[in-house]
Amino acid sequence: MTSNATYEKELAFQADRRRATVEFIKIVSDLWYDKSVELVLFKNQLIDKNVSQILSLHNYAGEFVQKPISIFDSVEIAKAILELDIPPAKLDIGKLTYEFHLEENKYHNARGFVAYKIKDAKKSKDIQPKDVILYGFGRIGRLVARELMARTGKGSQLRLRAIVTRGEINPEILEKRAALLRNDSIHGEFPGTVASDSKKNCLIINGTTVHLINANAPEDIDYTQFKIKDALVIDNTGAFRDKKALSRHLKSKGVDKVLLTAPGKGVPNIVHGVNHFEYNPNDIKIFSAASCTTNAITPILKAVEDSLGVKSGHLETIHAYTNDQNLVDNFHKKYRRGRAAGLNMVITETGAGSAVSKALPSLEGKLTSNAIRVPVPNGSLAILNLELDRKTSVDGINSIIKKYALEGDLVEQIKYELSDELVSSDIVGCSAPSIYDSKATIVRKDGKNAILYVWYDNEYGYSHQVVRLAKYIAKVRRYTYY
Repeated sequence: MTSNATYEKELAFQADRRRATVEFIKIVSDLWYDKSVELVLFKNQLIDKNVSQILSLHNYAGEFVQKPISIFDSVEIAKAILELDIPPAKLDIGKLTYEFHLEENKYHNARGFVAYKIKDAKKSKDIQPKDVILYGFGRIGRLVARELMARTGKGSQLRLRAIVTRGEINPEILEKRAALLRNDSIHGEFPGTVASDSKKNCLIINGTTVHLINANAPEDIDYTQFKIKDALVIDNTGAFRDKKALSRHLKSKGVDKVLLTAPGKGVPNIVHGVNHFEYNPNDIKIFSAASCTTNAITPILKAVEDSLGVKSGHLETIHAYTNDQNLVDNFHKKYRRGRAAGLNMVITETGAGSAVSKALPSLEGKLTSNAIRVPVPNGSLAILNLELDRKTSVDGINSIIKKYALEGDLVEQIKYELSDELVSSDIVGCSAPSIYDSKATIVRKDGKNAILYVWYDNEYGYSHQVVRLAKYIAKVRRYTYY
């Protein structure tokens, strides 16, 4: 009888949790669509998540801060946010809930606590929406499009208005473009609607018109005829890599800024969260978002460099195969990349080691690097072997990274992973560019050498870094509380 009674109580509690989660989902949606206020849970996105996913995120949050984070507490804090009159913002409800428990004796209720914590939100300046053009529509282009359209909300930040591709646009090609956006073999279905309109040469994404434009050269396009003005061009073709080539975009009518989704020459190479504030978008027209690997390792290297100092090191990236490799053995201009990507581990080069110094000048000349392409379609791993200036331990360096993941400028960039069962497929779909595997850390007995394992979704995590940088360039970053 006791066992049955206990089981019935467990069932009742789970039902209460799930009902509270349904209420939480509604508040998250109301805040987003009515007020342009986005809630996240320790940087994990909550919009369009289901009940089970949100409860799972709460479990992770509790393990992360080593204190239970209850869905009932989240509902209480979310209600308090909903009652307040605040401008567009991005708020970490996990951090707010955690802090409320630590400081609850200071406040009469959750509303008073939240009002005090985000009091600076009203000081934030009004933002003007920015038109966005995707130049190219490959792996990164489509993921950026997904993120922009899934997070459009009231359209107060970035507005995807056009996509530029080479070659003719006919009904069949238009539908193929729509299908590639609608379904993805790695990232699944797009959480929305995608239709093609051959009469207008456009895609209708979540009911919003996005023009498809055919062009062979950037300067040939007049975007103003599509009612697009002062736009940010996100170039993901890989065809234009230096300042002179990228400047061709600025000759097009309707273009204001350019962002390259690859390492660039003669333009600022930026890892958002690390060095973006060093470049004022009022003064600069062209930016580079560097590479996926550079975005993965630089946040971790900054944390280590600032806290312990780096004498020297080597980076080895175990990277998913990419579209430039061959499916079967065939000629390739690069050594070894001609061999079948799905059947071989392939040693190749990476410039990520030297590229880090563009964001962290103190590491100039200190890092060597190489890469191994492996037979997985997505999900990569960077191994950092670092000689340190100051001694540390496994617990010591893990505590440093955890602190950076919890507070400061790198909370969007670093996810502190607690699982000792992590494999590459587990990190697919993570929006953080650096996923620190705390269970894999190795430190030499003398404390002066550390080997760190950093996972990254080389497509999805990087695409989120591109969007973060795009928001900074476009000056549409909202007030944030992390």
